Amino acid sequence: MESIYEGVLGTQPYHVKVLEQSHLPQILDLQKTVFDALSNKDILQPLSEEEFLFILEEHGLLIGAFVEEQLIAFRAVLVPEIDDDHLGYAIGLVDESELKRVLYQEISNVHPDYRGHGLQKALAKVIMQQIDTKDFDYLAATVMPYNIASLKDKFSQGFYIVNLKYAYGGKLRYVFALDLRQQPLFEQDTITVSMGDIELQQRLIQEGYVGIAMKQSADDWVVEYSKMHP
Repeated sequence: MESIYEGVLGTQPYHVKVLEQSHLPQILDLQKTVFDALSNKDILQPLSEEEFLFILEEHGLLIGAFVEEQLIAFRAVLVPEIDDDHLGYAIGLVDESELKRVLYQEISNVHPDYRGHGLQKALAKVIMQQIDTKDFDYLAATVMPYNIASLKDKFSQGFYIVNLKYAYGGKLRYVFALDLRQQPLFEQDTITVSMGDIELQQRLIQEGYVGIAMKQSADDWVVEYSKMHP
């Protein structure tokens, strides 16, 4: 498979390829390296070998960044099965025809030795260039509160928070959405809430607010909530 992108990490060149089933051992090894390095294991919901295979078998797309022959990062998007936990419901979609037009931005891993170079953000741009967005209306994703790197990644791409709920067997997650058809407009008035105030955030979401930005405030992180223009 030919490279679809080339870049430089500091002085180290790297190239990006579309991953195939033959890359699965490297994918699993990298995921384990990333997971083992986490001080808080709840931040990452690892994918099983079967889940990676599901994506690789034409139910999505996996791309990987290589330094020479070493896989140092990967990023995935998934065409999900429609079930009761489908993230499209959090966006407000109901009909199966609408749910089929939701694509998940799935797991993203960067080797600890290669963090701090914007690789996660670069791969986000590359993977979107590989997708025919005419087939989809929304991207959806989940992120744990206080997973600052992943939250910054989502907001930088234009995602906004549409729900805050327990998933993956009881783990608290923000549900993010990105409208691929148009850039939504938000009201200027915002309400700023501590990321740790779950009850207030859930109440605001029920009242029609969405989370549009985050920032550090003293020794805490806060989320700014606003309403969309009709």
